[in-house]
Amino acid sequence: MTTRHLSRLRLTAFRNYASAALDLDERHVVLTGPNGAGKTNLLEAISLLSPGRGLRRASFDTVQAQGSDAGWAVAATVETDDGPADIGTGAGPDDSGRRVRINGANARSVEAMSDYLRVLWLTPAMDGLFSGPASDRRRFLDRLVTTLIPGHSAAVSDFEKAMRQRNRLLDDNGEGRWLSAIEAQMAELAAAIHHARTDSLGQLQSLIAESLEDGSFPASHLALTPLFQDRHEPVSSSALEAELATLWAGSRALDRAAGRTIFGPHRVDLEVTYAQKGMPAALGSTGEQKALLIGLILAQARLVKLRTAITPFLLLDEIAAHLDPDRRRALFAALDRLGTQCFLTGTDPLLFEALGPRAQPITVRDGRLYPDTARP
Repeated sequence: MTTRHLSRLRLTAFRNYASAALDLDERHVVLTGPNGAGKTNLLEAISLLSPGRGLRRASFDTVQAQGSDAGWAVAATVETDDGPADIGTGAGPDDSGRRVRINGANARSVEAMSDYLRVLWLTPAMDGLFSGPASDRRRFLDRLVTTLIPGHSAAVSDFEKAMRQRNRLLDDNGEGRWLSAIEAQMAELAAAIHHARTDSLGQLQSLIAESLEDGSFPASHLALTPLFQDRHEPVSSSALEAELATLWAGSRALDRAAGRTIFGPHRVDLEVTYAQKGMPAALGSTGEQKALLIGLILAQARLVKLRTAITPFLLLDEIAAHLDPDRRRALFAALDRLGTQCFLTGTDPLLFEALGPRAQPITVRDGRLYPDTARP
């Protein structure tokens, strides 16, 4: 199944949108307006049509429009080769989680949305990715992996929940049999997470290596720091599970003293090198780091298209202002080659002039949308 485009988008009680509606064609969508108008909120709404907590990683009970009694909801019609599919997500019965409906029926899981669409994004908050904390790079990596393996996001969430339970048990001097049971659960999840990361990263690195001659955006060399510092990593999943369970059982006193679980996939870092210069990405200029990020997202989009036959939607928040005219044109050309529908935001419509008729301009003001030439 190949995703074509979003032909309809509806928001209810989401952030600063009491209600909003867009009818779209297959072209890119350019959202312009002043800061605080709601451009990023709309991108966030689209990002929730995928597993995980969206581009802001917000709790679902915080996206509800203030003062609204209606539960928040995001609904879209996705045009595919097999015809239109109606996808919706919104507040769950307890107002803290969310539920998903597909073609009018409750979905079996959040991951079911990935049968119809995949979503990637870049936001200004990610500008310091390469020089910021390792946790940011892990989240970035896990988002990339989730576009290939939709269940990865849930595995990461379940591992973190189990790890918090272990930390509490250690703090309370819990019984060994309960710790062993939780450590076995953690080991199973950790092995799945680690193999998903390494396999996805290997595929992405191979694809990047094949296109090193494309000079539009710099290429990255990607690597994970070792899962174990003092021993070889087992090859099989079962052996890795056993090794991790043994490690955690033997480090309980150390972890109790530290107040956290010291070893595991939650401590791994993503190392990114500017391939053409052989330089750590963190040492690049602001412009080089931005270009590396764009190159990574474009490469991942190509990989998802190749491996899943679904071209991901791209959400690019305030990206054009940081690129010179030549690189903006290169970005727009790359988006066209992907054959995807991209949502771009900015405060100045002139930044998107090079897109010409290939884009649908929409003005955003105070949580209201004015398509094409309509103005408030």
